[in-house]
Amino acid sequence: MNHRTPQQATASDGRANDGGGPTAAVRLEGITHEYGASGGRGRSSGDRTVTALQDVSFDIQAGDIVGLEGPSGSGKSTILHAVTGLLVPTAGTVELLGTDLTELSDRKRTRIRRRHVGIVFQRFHLLPSLSARANVALPLVQAGIPRSTRRERAETLLEQVGLGDRSTHLPGELSGGERQRVAIARALVTDPDIIVADEPTGELDTATGDDVLDLLTDIGRERAVLVASHDDATLSVADRVVTLRDGRVVSNAG
Repeated sequence: MNHRTPQQATASDGRANDGGGPTAAVRLEGITHEYGASGGRGRSSGDRTVTALQDVSFDIQAGDIVGLEGPSGSGKSTILHAVTGLLVPTAGTVELLGTDLTELSDRKRTRIRRRHVGIVFQRFHLLPSLSARANVALPLVQAGIPRSTRRERAETLLEQVGLGDRSTHLPGELSGGERQRVAIARALVTDPDIIVADEPTGELDTATGDDVLDLLTDIGRERAVLVASHDDATLSVADRVVTLRDGRVVSNAG
């Protein structure tokens, strides 16, 4: 693939990020988030709030796979939502490719997510009425890419994930591992700088999960990858694991 480095990626205003040194693909600085807060960042509604994250900081460079682990309720999902721009924390900053998402409108965050972030869901989130090829191409429809280009790009990625002969099959005609491979191909179709994966092997048997992990490892050679999981085998592919407990980082170790 003709992959862009973070230094070549465009910021929200359309200019290249051409600062003095390498820019982390993802940087979280002092992230705190309270569910139940309203009226803007840092303000409380007066109702009882639940603190999901407390002063979380870490970064991810291009070419790094970072694992995110912790028990249910530790804040993993909140971090994933913050990194993808689906959530604005009540305090702190979330930078993608040098751009602070917390200062942007919903529309601009969506634009950055579509350009620079690929998401792999645990339960695949494929549309059952669309073929594997059409599911992979869907983000390109949203980007206004011509149909012939969408088809070619989707077929190329399905070949790369070992599903070139399954491109016209519906999700219901595919195994769990095949559906996850389709989901990974879809996450790659916009050639993103960052991949966010939420329990990518959670619905798969061990052998199939190992195949998916090999694929994620290949992806991580040129992109920043954040993988949230409870599974030790999944976390073993990470260069570094950030461990959460009660919304705080208790370990950030390679």
